[in-house]
Amino acid sequence: MSTPVERQGLLFLCVANSARSQMAEGLARAMAPAGVDVYSAGSAPSYVHPMARRVMEELGMDISSHRSKSVDEIDRNRVGTVVTLCAEEVCPVFVGDVRRLYWPLEDPAASIGSDEERMAVFRRVRDEIRSRLESYFRGEEAPPSASSR
Repeated sequence: MSTPVERQGLLFLCVANSARSQMAEGLARAMAPAGVDVYSAGSAPSYVHPMARRVMEELGMDISSHRSKSVDEIDRNRVGTVVTLCAEEVCPVFVGDVRRLYWPLEDPAASIGSDEERMAVFRRVRDEIRSRLESYFRGEEAPPSASSR
């Protein structure tokens, strides 16, 4: 069996798999080095939020083919790193020997206000995910060595 460091799958988890994890999946697919598989899922999947699609389109990224998925649909043997994006809500659990990162980000789908105010929240969360992914793919959050496990 391969270790998490050997497996190249990167999974983003949140509750509904509608906004944060969908944006993270889209961004990571565009930014990841060759050979890295990218997934997203949730504990209570619903739908891909239209505002998530819109803010990704602003960056020239089309996530319209994405669908909300249950964490149970993900092949655990392909995932080496799980990034949990929940902040206030109870995060889904991914069972298995994986590297775990916790990026607590507010749920933009729960934001209130005018459409423009809500879009601003989606943009802020999207940009924070992009910034964290840039650091991650530069190796600033490198996986632990096998000896530290």
